[in-house]
Amino acid sequence: MSLLVVGLSHRSAPVSVLERASLPAGAQAELLRDTLAAEPAVEAAVLATCNRIELYADVDKFHAGVAELSTLLARHSGVGLDELTPYLYVHYEDRAVHHLFSVACGLDSMVVGEGQILGQIKDALALGQELHTAGRLLNDLFQQALRVGKRAHSETGIDRAGQSLVTFGLEQLAEGRDPGVWAKGKRALVIGAGSMSSLAAATLARTGVAEIVVANRTRARADRLVEILNQAGGTGVTAHAVEMAAVSDELTRADVVVSCTGATGLVLSAEAVAGALGLDFAPHAAPAVPVAAPPADLDQHAAWVENGSATATATAQAQAVRRVTVPAQSTGPVRLALLDLAMPRDIDGDAARLDGVCLVDIESLAEASADAPMAADVDQVRTIVADEVAAFGAAQRAAHITPTVVALRTMAAGVVAGEIARLDGRLPDLDEKQRAEISQTVRRVVDKLLHAPTVRVKQLASEPGGAGYADALRELFDLDPQTVAAVSRADLNDPNRGRS
Repeated sequence: MSLLVVGLSHRSAPVSVLERASLPAGAQAELLRDTLAAEPAVEAAVLATCNRIELYADVDKFHAGVAELSTLLARHSGVGLDELTPYLYVHYEDRAVHHLFSVACGLDSMVVGEGQILGQIKDALALGQELHTAGRLLNDLFQQALRVGKRAHSETGIDRAGQSLVTFGLEQLAEGRDPGVWAKGKRALVIGAGSMSSLAAATLARTGVAEIVVANRTRARADRLVEILNQAGGTGVTAHAVEMAAVSDELTRADVVVSCTGATGLVLSAEAVAGALGLDFAPHAAPAVPVAAPPADLDQHAAWVENGSATATATAQAQAVRRVTVPAQSTGPVRLALLDLAMPRDIDGDAARLDGVCLVDIESLAEASADAPMAADVDQVRTIVADEVAAFGAAQRAAHITPTVVALRTMAAGVVAGEIARLDGRLPDLDEKQRAEISQTVRRVVDKLLHAPTVRVKQLASEPGGAGYADALRELFDLDPQTVAAVSRADLNDPNRGRS
């Protein structure tokens, strides 16, 4: 296994960089195709969410892989390599497995313990399968990550440690009050009809808002979401859809707005929010961004991974993260609450300066979640992750030797068949019963001779550093490499393998 992951997330990069480096669905597909076309990679998968972009690949060269994957991320994200490099993290082999398993359990999420990431990992696997960029390693890896994530949620109380970004965002808007009491009777405007917007609408309905208006670029999707909301029993909410062109009018009647679209530019400007509230708006001069230390190069990233230097990694991240000052929130009673869950952002940050406006976005959620108490169950989940990483590594190492063992047994069966054929020529008077008894005896002898060494070599191969046993077996028994490769291809091409 030569698993490599190169990525950036809310833990390594400021929101101002993450929103510029976002990858729409089409760009993800192109990134995967280009990664597979690159020489160091034979498999690839991309995990892209509102607060992380990670490229996974099976590579045959570590340093070349880091350089190539970093370059591809920069090219497809639209952020220059020199600017992107300081915010990238690199994980290799078991540490890459540990990272994905931690992500699947919600340990690396902005809100610890949230479960939405499991659906996003499933989508990443499905895209890799659809484009045939996910082979044996990544199919096994992502499938196991999904199982580990589900295990963590079912066996521990990690769900109590966090919740969805939507719920957490509404809690921030409620400013310490019960969200159900805060939302009761309010009129909500939801902009977008994708998965996050649908979750936001459903959460608002359960929280107790009186009315939900859905605006989306594609009206049919907005209508479908409204239909689902109106069919949901027990919420008492009234929902209807409008065209995107009607958002300005709906703003004048809304108490709370949740926006999460795939737009590349702002959906709500500060001027539009001010106009809806009947306020004057003066553009805000953005403060100068302090210049960070000179960016680290890719060789330094590679060295950190190989040397396992936690100190170097921490120092690099401290140097890399640059914060853009966010305008202070307005004071006084809140007339309009804005929740921006999009990346890049949908709502102009300057809207927070308007009187009567409260704005919560991805950046403020990240800051708030950093202060949230960690549940005791987090330690239990970390133990699960560590155990699962060890088990996955052992299984992968054992699987690596399986084609060699199969080829050895195939060769032995061929030798037995050849000797039985020679015996038939030398002793033609043997009857069928005698011939069958002799054949069975020879096969039993061969099976017994091979049983102990093949079982033991599988055990040895599953241990760290056991990858060389397959090579030793091929050398000792002079096995044809083409035969071993054929067994591997047959296993890889199994249509029932690795399907989610």
